Amino acid sequence: MTLDTFKALADPCRLRLVAILLHGEFTVQELTRILGMGQSRISRHLKILSEAGILGVKRQGTWSYYRVGDDNRFFAAIRPVLEQELATLPDQGRDLAAVAAVLEERRQRSREFFDRHARQWDDLARTLLPVPEYRRHLLTLVPEGGTLVEIGVGTGGLLAELAVRADRVIGVDHSPAMLAEARQRLTDNGITGIDLRLGEMTHLPLPDGSAGSVLLNMVLHHAADPPAVLAEIRRVLQPGGLLLIADLARHEREAAREQLADQWLGFDETELTGWLRGAGFTMCGGERIEGTAGEESVVLVVGCTNHTKTTTKTSHRKGA
Repeated sequence: MTLDTFKALADPCRLRLVAILLHGEFTVQELTRILGMGQSRISRHLKILSEAGILGVKRQGTWSYYRVGDDNRFFAAIRPVLEQELATLPDQGRDLAAVAAVLEERRQRSREFFDRHARQWDDLARTLLPVPEYRRHLLTLVPEGGTLVEIGVGTGGLLAELAVRADRVIGVDHSPAMLAEARQRLTDNGITGIDLRLGEMTHLPLPDGSAGSVLLNMVLHHAADPPAVLAEIRRVLQPGGLLLIADLARHEREAAREQLADQWLGFDETELTGWLRGAGFTMCGGERIEGTAGEESVVLVVGCTNHTKTTTKTSHRKGA
């Protein structure tokens, strides 16, 4: 294993690939754009790194995302020192700028889609990607009092119920059209006092430690870079704060990419758990709500900051 690792890393292009994949998960097509190289060359290098256990592959329908793996124990041991050295590579600045451009294109596609479909979004989502009834259970996990931030409010379907539980509710979305729909919904229902803000999930318009709890409801699978989103949420949460995530379990509805601007086809519980721990959260609960015929299952995950008590136990149940 040690010799294979050294051989796999003994190439400037493969070192650049590892440095890039330490900053996110990317497809072969995205990596060819980032490095400015042909697909066959990139694929050959990815194969060598994968066979050495340095990289792993996440299958998402017909797409494959490469990521730094965890099967090579020797690589895991040398990774902290290697990361420092990779930061000094001659092409590192250019490569990271290209990574940022690819991630921004992902975000831009999402913004444009939601701006176009804001008025039809609720019906569109229910029709194309039905999920079991889980919101009632999700709301029971929302703590009472304090400042609650909902990220990706969409058309504001949860805001009224959140306002009943929290002292203050702040809603954030990256789509101006979605925020307009949410404001109209609040006005139509005579609800005031909810603060709606335009902002990105990875650059929240909030100061450090300003939120008591954060809610991500069917949002993370649209994120260009989910681990970066979770790290940003950790920044804005107070000590003892709570993060609630409700999202799709891994599925194979490939059409969701185009029809609903989904970046990811749901998540495994272990994947979410790993990202949360990497962002500095302690896992304090989780649940999988199984869908009935024609419905996708939903994963509920609870992440805690320091000194937060467990709120729910891991379990599986059918949708209501």
